[in-house]
Amino acid sequence: NTIEFTGALHATVVKQVRLKNPSSKTLMYYAILVGRDADDFSLPKGNTVTIAPKRQTSINVEFTSRFLRPAEAVLLLVSKSVGGTDGATLTFSLKSEVKHIEPADILKCKSPCYEL
Repeated sequence: NTIEFTGALHATVVKQVRLKNPSSKTLMYYAILVGRDADDFSLPKGNTVTIAPKRQTSINVEFTSRFLRPAEAVLLLVSKSVGGTDGATLTFSLKSEVKHIEPADILKCKSPCYEL
């Protein structure tokens, strides 16, 4: 699964990943961001996710663009054993695209175009 982050340069974009637990036991996951641009992505609510039986939950993933080039990383959700129950390891590809640039400031300059 690929999650796309689209926005302006230096803007923060937040996406939600919905996780469902169809089993009758509690599942617990540890979230890890890996890859070339993993430092540009973050998990503001922490790295541990607990999903109650027959429930669903969402985790927020934030991305702040620093460069014009597309950023890439991988979100890994590794199961932690709770009462002998393990869930499957989940992976999500994270990709970004800068659609526009907002000027930080506008400067006016005057100078002669030609001097003898």
